Amino acid sequence: MIGIWALGAYLAVILLWTTVIKRSVGEAMLLGFLAVLPFTGTAAGQTGWNALYAAVTDEIVYATMAFVFMGYLLERTGVLDRLIELLNSLIGGMKGGPAWVSTIASAGLGGVVHNQAAIAATVGSVTIPWMEKSRLDKPSAATLVAGNAGMGITFPFSASMFVLVGSATVGPLLQVNDLVIPLLVGGLWCFLHRMIVTYVLIRQSDMAPVDAADRTPVRRAFAQGWATLLLFIVVAIPLIITSGAIADFLSGWTGSDVTKSISIIVWIPVVLIITGLILGRRRLPRGRKACWDFLQQSAPRFGVVGVTVVFAFAGANALAATGLPKQMTALLNQFNLPLWLLAILIGLIVIAVAAPLSATATMAAVGTVGVATLVAAGVPATTAAVAVLVFSSCEAAVPPGGAPLYVACGIADVDPIKTFARLFALYALPLLAIGVLIAVGVLPV
Repeated sequence: MIGIWALGAYLAVILLWTTVIKRSVGEAMLLGFLAVLPFTGTAAGQTGWNALYAAVTDEIVYATMAFVFMGYLLERTGVLDRLIELLNSLIGGMKGGPAWVSTIASAGLGGVVHNQAAIAATVGSVTIPWMEKSRLDKPSAATLVAGNAGMGITFPFSASMFVLVGSATVGPLLQVNDLVIPLLVGGLWCFLHRMIVTYVLIRQSDMAPVDAADRTPVRRAFAQGWATLLLFIVVAIPLIITSGAIADFLSGWTGSDVTKSISIIVWIPVVLIITGLILGRRRLPRGRKACWDFLQQSAPRFGVVGVTVVFAFAGANALAATGLPKQMTALLNQFNLPLWLLAILIGLIVIAVAAPLSATATMAAVGTVGVATLVAAGVPATTAAVAVLVFSSCEAAVPPGGAPLYVACGIADVDPIKTFARLFALYALPLLAIGVLIAVGVLPV
């Protein structure tokens, strides 16, 4: 059971570094990777090099960086602001309008940006003041924004999804293309849950419609922001080309398999960046110095995310080399648990790890093992992956919570402790239930 001991050391180092020493998760993933290597025996040096090389050269690492830059570009050029303004003009006049806008905008951005803290910051900075003006109390406003930020994980193509599919454990079980549609359906189940929570919070509050003076007229908002809807349309282009009858036609026409020749991981961020450049062209920097400053200011985002993703991959590869997936699967199977109870156990493990860590780190630490265990129990690989990703989306919903929670509470100027109970009851427990229902086949994906 050397792999299980390696996992224990891996988690202990990460938790100690992030919660006790209070250093960055990127540093923790690096140290966690190094902590695993001694468990691989005399081949530790070669195993470490192979694991790191495989991580650095993986196209998924490129895709993650491209998505990070895309989110920065859309934010800095004001494209995201126009999208939120359009949503507010359409439904901000109804009771609880800002809360509905917050939820719908979070889902929309979750399908594009995938950075939970960025979603909370972008949506929260606009909708939290509006929710307060509409008489929703501050803790509820912060709870709503933090809970909604998890949708960045449950829609394709999040960094957590890439870490999962790119790992040595899950990679052989499914391809990225196989997971796109099931994860989209799983994300829609989670979106439905968020809509129900929004309805409950509105009914429990004294919220009133946003005054017309605080809303941009629909015609003007649509004139200014209709083009931002193209972000969701262009995402479909690589998906359509690489699936169904169109993929078969193009494969026959070109004489090569289009699904293998065109990487949707590569092309989706490319088309989104191009679209963002076109939509935000008026606010792009002019001149060499301005362009350099623009790129330089994006660097901090790449630092943490880049290190985290690379060493998350490397750590997962090193853990796989210890035989962890087979050992953990065998250990859990010894209990001979019914599928529903096994799914609950895996969900609790993933959520417990996601509480102090990011979803990406959680996927690297226990997500791959969770998928392998569910697959061994007879769950289809895509279904197992969706269920585990849903479990991990509790990043900000379980104390001590992740970055989205503190971003939302900072904007609302509220003590995070005041949101813990509501986040746990309204988001963590229902998401656990959704993941379990997906795993056992009650909710189709």
